[in-house]
Amino acid sequence: MSAALSLPAVRVAEGAARRPRVFGSRVRRSAVGVVAIAAGIGIWYAVTYLVLSPERRFLLPAPHVVLTESLLVPSHLAPMLTALGVTVRVAAVGFVLAIVIGVAIGALMSQAWWLERAIFPYAVVLQVVPILAITPLIGLWFGFSSTSRVAVCVMIALFPIITNTHFGFRSVDPGLHELFTLGRASRLQRLVRLELPAALPSILTGLRISSGQVVIGAIIGDMFFAQGQPGIGTLMDDYRAQLRSTDLIAAIVLAALFGVVVFAGCSLVSRLAVGRWHTSGGTR
Repeated sequence: MSAALSLPAVRVAEGAARRPRVFGSRVRRSAVGVVAIAAGIGIWYAVTYLVLSPERRFLLPAPHVVLTESLLVPSHLAPMLTALGVTVRVAAVGFVLAIVIGVAIGALMSQAWWLERAIFPYAVVLQVVPILAITPLIGLWFGFSSTSRVAVCVMIALFPIITNTHFGFRSVDPGLHELFTLGRASRLQRLVRLELPAALPSILTGLRISSGQVVIGAIIGDMFFAQGQPGIGTLMDDYRAQLRSTDLIAAIVLAALFGVVVFAGCSLVSRLAVGRWHTSGGTR
């Protein structure tokens, strides 16, 4: 009886002892991130003022120059944010389509060996063919507007989702398959109740990988398919042609922040979905 009564107290004590360690770990991770960002900014200043000659410093303006002459100037920032909103919409649509198509193909490949042999080579070809080499074809097929931008996002983000989904479905414990066989489970029941939950950590890992690639695809699409509303990639190409280095770097910074936000969002979803029972969703 006394042991039973002491169990809650033991758990409370363990939780109290664990909290300082968790807090200390978070502080260390935050400190490392801050130091890394500060080091990057320091290298940026060093290149601008120590490597580049004064007449060539316009190629890489210092961080404070980018802030004061572009990011903090409403007339410069407003068109960038408008264009970034267009890129965000394209990337979101492309990402959703890539998830639906990629998970469906990965699950289909896992259902039979001949399906895997038939589909996987096409997935590999989709990955290894340079996206820039087929952009003219995409423009001819879908036009030079937002549809082509979405198509580029889907193509560039599809392979990691397919391969990780397929790996997750193939990694299900054979003992669990035998248990479902003994229970006379149908193929649909096995897919929904066993394979899909077991493959979820791998699927979410694929989404995290593709989250960065879909941002790249959206920016590439902006650069090559300029019809319709301009995206952030379109502005980057214009700034490059006009040698507006300060605005170009500011646009790159905004695009990079967008990519970080997308990746962080996918990581958060992964941690909330599987972080309590699988190591892929946690953080070290």
